[in-house]
Amino acid sequence: MAEAGKKKKGYRLGKDLASQLQLHSLMLPGTILIILFSIVPLFGLVLAFKNYQVTEGIKGVFSSPFYGFQNFKIIFSNHDFGRMLVNTLGINLIGQLVTIPITILFALFINEIANQKVRSLVQTVTYMPHFISWVVFGGIIITLLSADGGVLNTILMKLGLTDQPVVFMAEPAFFWSIAIVSNLIKELGWGTILYTAAIAGVDQALYEAAELDGAGRLKKMWYVTLPSIKGTIVIMVIFAVAGIMNNNFDQIYVLQNAFNLERSEVIDTYIYKVGLQQLQFGMAAAINIFKSVLAITLLFFANKVSNKLTDSGLF
Repeated sequence: MAEAGKKKKGYRLGKDLASQLQLHSLMLPGTILIILFSIVPLFGLVLAFKNYQVTEGIKGVFSSPFYGFQNFKIIFSNHDFGRMLVNTLGINLIGQLVTIPITILFALFINEIANQKVRSLVQTVTYMPHFISWVVFGGIIITLLSADGGVLNTILMKLGLTDQPVVFMAEPAFFWSIAIVSNLIKELGWGTILYTAAIAGVDQALYEAAELDGAGRLKKMWYVTLPSIKGTIVIMVIFAVAGIMNNNFDQIYVLQNAFNLERSEVIDTYIYKVGLQQLQFGMAAAINIFKSVLAITLLFFANKVSNKLTDSGLF
């Protein structure tokens, strides 16, 4: 019996191994791409601690003198660093506080549409902006806000709310609002995908029980739908907190100009300018390390708070 058990176990192990080999073979292209573009480049972070000159080429990565934490000191002593940090956190924090509730409400709204064709139409229309590049979408936003015949200025002047066109893109005070609203418009439909998928998995018996208790649509949303997708909401909030240091570079760079730089310069655009335009790779690597450490810290903090408040988290 023991030998039979061993043979059976060995046979199953061999079968499982063959199955896993097939799966890993299918994963191989993706695995190679991750190694090449996500893991190998991590070696470049060593430049944050070296006095690297771009003229030294690849050899300089190994032979450049050790620079200690000088690159970090240069960045933190930069008088613009505080402003960039405030802009980064401000756009992301306010953006998430606005985007997450609206996205959840929109997912609930889509779920309440009984007509399948209408629901599909609404989803398709709201998904479409996600697939438009920010170069194009940002150009549309700039045109709509233009002081010279822009739609928004035309409406404001016809309503008598302003006597002369407002140069929205040249006013630093408007930039955060423009960035948050334009990102919401572009990503609203796409952001509902996970929530609508979670809602689709809610047990219909719960809705039937709520109806028997006299619950209307709003009460079913509040007492059935939202509690049932709480886990998805928590995970998305944790991811949002962890990514609070990452702006949408394409969006910010397209909407940014010399006039609104005071409120539009964020860490990501600064890294681009320092690293690629000024070729200061050591400083760019240093600020990337700062972002990564802060992101990991925020991830653990958000997960711990979530576990205490909702008994649900990533780990």
